[in-house]
Amino acid sequence: QVQLVESGGGLVQAGGSLRLSCAASGRGFSTYTMGWFRQAPGKERDFVARISASGTNIYYADPVKGRFTISRDNAKNTVYLQMNGLKPEDAAVYYCAASRILLAGVLPEYDYWGQGTQVTVSS
Repeated sequence: QVQLVESGGGLVQAGGSLRLSCAASGRGFSTYTMGWFRQAPGKERDFVARISASGTNIYYADPVKGRFTISRDNAKNTVYLQMNGLKPEDAAVYYCAASRILLAGVLPEYDYWGQGTQVTVSS
């Protein structure tokens, strides 16, 4: 089992940057595909990005391509989401999640979830 704790959220002006971190505890972090999702008020939780266990396979949702970068450090049991060029529509609670599926994408494929970190973008 894996426990996940996100950090790094906050208030930023449009065009600014934030770096989210997700620290994992428990066994087997390096074997999990890790994903980031986000949920704005009144909306569904949407996929943002995912990275394979080895870090070699990465996929982004279209709205964040070219602006966000997902990475992981298996030695530190941590996955990151670097967010540049933030827009008001990026404001949401951001969640990290872990999956045993090699190239997990959709929400039901993820087994473990963090509590989320709030990202607010002012225009």
